[in-house]
Amino acid sequence: MTTSLRPLPLTPTRLRPISAPSAPGAPSADRSGATHATDRAERTTPVVVDHLLTALRVDLTLAGFTVEGVAERLGPLATSALHREQPVAALLATAAATDPCGVLIALFTLGETVTPAAVEAALPTVGLGGAVRLRLVQEAFEGVRARCDLRPYGDDGGTSVQGGAGGSGHDWWVASDLGELQTGTTLRPDHVLGIGGASTTLASWTVRRPVERALDLGTGCGVQALHLSAHASSVVATDVSERARDFAVFNAALNETQLAVYVGDMLEPVAGQRFSLVVSNPPFVITPRVDGVPHYEYRDGGRTGDALVRSLVREVAAVLEPGGVAQLLGNWEVPRGRTWREVWGEWLDGVGLDAWVVQRDTQDPVEYAELWSRDGGVLPGTRQQRHLVTAWLRDFAGRDIESIGFGVVTLQRPLTPRTPWRDLCEVTGPVVPAMGPVIDAGLRARTWLAEHDDAEVLAVAWSCAADVTEERYGRPGADDPNVILFRQGGGLRREMRADTVLAAYLGVADGELTARVALEAIADLVGADAAAVRAEVTPSLRELIADGLLL
Repeated sequence: MTTSLRPLPLTPTRLRPISAPSAPGAPSADRSGATHATDRAERTTPVVVDHLLTALRVDLTLAGFTVEGVAERLGPLATSALHREQPVAALLATAAATDPCGVLIALFTLGETVTPAAVEAALPTVGLGGAVRLRLVQEAFEGVRARCDLRPYGDDGGTSVQGGAGGSGHDWWVASDLGELQTGTTLRPDHVLGIGGASTTLASWTVRRPVERALDLGTGCGVQALHLSAHASSVVATDVSERARDFAVFNAALNETQLAVYVGDMLEPVAGQRFSLVVSNPPFVITPRVDGVPHYEYRDGGRTGDALVRSLVREVAAVLEPGGVAQLLGNWEVPRGRTWREVWGEWLDGVGLDAWVVQRDTQDPVEYAELWSRDGGVLPGTRQQRHLVTAWLRDFAGRDIESIGFGVVTLQRPLTPRTPWRDLCEVTGPVVPAMGPVIDAGLRARTWLAEHDDAEVLAVAWSCAADVTEERYGRPGADDPNVILFRQGGGLRREMRADTVLAAYLGVADGELTARVALEAIADLVGADAAAVRAEVTPSLRELIADGLLL
């Protein structure tokens, strides 16, 4: 399955929510929207009323309130601006809108006030009264305002286990809290984030194999769970935030997706259960544990430093079936005088899982403090922002942190007893948009390599992948190049520097000759010992096989 995400513009770039109140294992909401464990006098999240959701789906579809429909309605300039979180062009494009799609964009995407008549015309089946009852909108003196963000979202392909055969893609609607661009205010501590950069990154890197049971750990508004529903027979979602649970339940019902949602911290709600796939966009933002620093549930897991991500890495094996895969995003601290690979080496020691960690970015403490002190609507240059930066810098200084890494983590429980493999790599440049198939192929290749010795590697007739190109650099007039590089056009866009022997092998790797036979012929051609050539080249072959340059 390929997954090219198609989010509606104006998607926040921060993490989506998870929190840490003390109510692990609380049951999920029922389909009427009433909670079993906690009834709140003033509920601030949408509720599930089946017949009204049926009517709402009809209206949203007829209005063309889809990813493609919204992009067409706004036009390329406004759409591009919204991706940069600049709403002015979209506001101009929907000013005084009377068409249903334009009204819904103004209401739910831009947070504008619209007239009751415009809402009735845009939602003729569910009506203004039904939208109010669903707690999607509220009536005020000046008109109708949205109580939540509601937007279309989708991917570009795959098969659905729950819903039958998939078509060209999946289309969903996702509700979440309104952001500061829509409200003009700072976020509430229990804010439930919608479709953001982190959530789309995780979705695009997730392996999409058909599985029986999948877990979305820290589901937030349920974005990952929607993706999982397309290739898992059953999906469980957890979050410690009750408001996040409510949004996830609502979104599952709106999109006619079966989802079991539990409230609880980390793995507590699913203790004793096993899953073939676990995905998690946890609250990995490292936050000072001092007074005066807001602790937003969507980003702060209530631990010191990177303890939450570290504990998840070390504990997730307990819920993985043999052969099961866990994928998560994370930040990790690198103390002065150490490397990020040394940090991860300690984290992984004794966990018994295969590990593929791709570091995508690094920041120094000042950059990190500046980024997250502005999150949630705090204005740069203000006294409040300076106070927050100071708190972050003091927190990092207390642990002598030199840098903070960000990346994507893929863990796998070996199917059979063997030594786990480990690949810690840094890829900071562009990668293909749909990384899921790349990770799937990489997992299979690395697992095969872990289960086969060098003799078995040499016994295969490998082929150089079609997207691999060769570059040679040398002095003008020189007989031989100084540098030979092989570059991968897709995947992680890896490159490898090769000597003439490896380059010669890649030049003849067409699936006809085994690696052993080809290398022996090359050794004979250059007058080298065949055993020495095999010993020198085989480690490079393993790297090329792992990353898909050799197939």
